[in-house]
Amino acid sequence: MIIGKLKLNGNLILAPMSGVTNLPFRLLCKKYGAALVFSEMACSEAIVRKNPKSMERGFTSLEERPMGIQLLGSDPDILASSAVIMQETYRPEIIDVNLGCPDQNVIRNGFGSALLKDPEKIGEIIEKISGSVDVPVTAKMRILDSLEETCKIAWRIESAGAQALTVHGRTQKQGYSGKSDLDFIKCVKERLSIPVIANGDVFDEKQAMHVLEYTQCDGLMIGRAAMGDPYIFRRLSQYLDRGELLPARTFEERLDDFFGYEELCRKYDLMAYSDLKLKAQWFLKYKENIKPVREKINDARDVDSIIGIMRALRGNGF
Repeated sequence: MIIGKLKLNGNLILAPMSGVTNLPFRLLCKKYGAALVFSEMACSEAIVRKNPKSMERGFTSLEERPMGIQLLGSDPDILASSAVIMQETYRPEIIDVNLGCPDQNVIRNGFGSALLKDPEKIGEIIEKISGSVDVPVTAKMRILDSLEETCKIAWRIESAGAQALTVHGRTQKQGYSGKSDLDFIKCVKERLSIPVIANGDVFDEKQAMHVLEYTQCDGLMIGRAAMGDPYIFRRLSQYLDRGELLPARTFEERLDDFFGYEELCRKYDLMAYSDLKLKAQWFLKYKENIKPVREKINDARDVDSIIGIMRALRGNGF
């Protein structure tokens, strides 16, 4: 897939997810075949103020390239200024605009999916950012209740200069409930000339193939399915490229990935108690009779305790 002048080695993309897609997690997904990875969304206003936490969202390494930084905001000038700051600081290959976050705190500020009510402002935002940076500008949006309104906004995004568009097939009101509407995504793809990336409900190999064949989209963006299972990129790419279903990841292998994540956190000085606690729970997903271990992790008071609990799982019969 090609986005602007950026040629990707594949069409599977890691979605930007708050509290999830930090550098260590992105590196794991890249290791297993993600063609492009995105940072957690970064607030444009905070970036302009040089807020350390927001600035750190773009912290990167050569090993994860290409990578994109997603910006959140509603003021075209501030968004453009923040894009320049992030480009000068981290040199991402892509700048993405968040038009899809359904979180109520985000919506109350007029950010994320709240912008879908104002196609002209969306156009101005894309135009301002595109004119301010020298890398491709993309956007990620949700669908609206109306197919025509959805396609109208998609067209406005393209006409304003976006080089690709990701479409999540749920409305703002749906959040993450219900099903992703492939008909809306298919229609957007049919009406645009830029690459369109489908997002939503891609949790296994056969669904990935179905979404690509039905919508004729250029790529897939993987979000929640990767949480605790970065190996999904290897499984999906193997199936899409060769029709081969890989064996399910064993529990030991999932533990290996957790400790790989821990090692990367230490390497880049990004170890955080709350983050490691959350990630540990994710890597225990789908395992039977694991409730007592989950409770121990919830009660853990420091990083070393969490790591000790996870190490004790090796070779104990789970």
